[in-house]
Amino acid sequence: MMMVAPTMQAAAITMINPQTKQPMRHELKHQISPLEDLVLSSNCRKVFTHDNHAKNGTYQVNSLYFDTFDDQAYQDKIAGVNVREKFRIRYYDDDLSFIRLEKKFKRNGLCGKISTRLSFGQTKDILDSHYDWMVETNDPLLLEFYAKIKGQGLHPVTVVVYQREPFIYPYDNVRITFDRHISTTPSIQSFLSIGCTIPVLVETTVLEVKYDRYLADIVRQMVNLNDRRHGATSKYTLSRYFE
Repeated sequence: MMMVAPTMQAAAITMINPQTKQPMRHELKHQISPLEDLVLSSNCRKVFTHDNHAKNGTYQVNSLYFDTFDDQAYQDKIAGVNVREKFRIRYYDDDLSFIRLEKKFKRNGLCGKISTRLSFGQTKDILDSHYDWMVETNDPLLLEFYAKIKGQGLHPVTVVVYQREPFIYPYDNVRITFDRHISTTPSIQSFLSIGCTIPVLVETTVLEVKYDRYLADIVRQMVNLNDRRHGATSKYTLSRYFE
């Protein structure tokens, strides 16, 4: 593997995540063809390292998304609202010993995320609409989640499943991911034992590049960012078409 010293391009904005006190991150998303995927992922393997959590370079991401009764998260995304948020529960491959509740939010085009661990039993309770135990946890994220379940009608709406190949570049916490075989499941209750899935994107990979303040030119070159128009791909909104 070759390690290249970075030449940086400055980001337009830097903000601090109010919950974690860490810099909010830039996130670039693009839909690419199988041929582009083949070329760009091959480029990345020559220069960058895989995420340590990836077995043989990839892992499966399983996410359960929540929305209000009036689909606020969905509508905000479609409308491009500047300040928005969404909640999801996520685990990887078939490892049910590590499950997280995550709140992802955007401010002025930058992304922030906070998360907390869930047990298998707690996740099953959520799927079964048993929520009152959250009040006893004193966990700020779970308490916010509970308040929005009760106050805004937050509830599970869709499952998203895909294979991810993740790369990391140490300068400014750069992360490059290729998300393939994006699909959904016909039943929310199947989230903890995912079986058959329905393709959401056919012959399309979602390329994502995340970074804190600056993006090295070598990253732009490896994934052809200079010649690529920034998109607004959302795996969550795409999966909602299959309800």
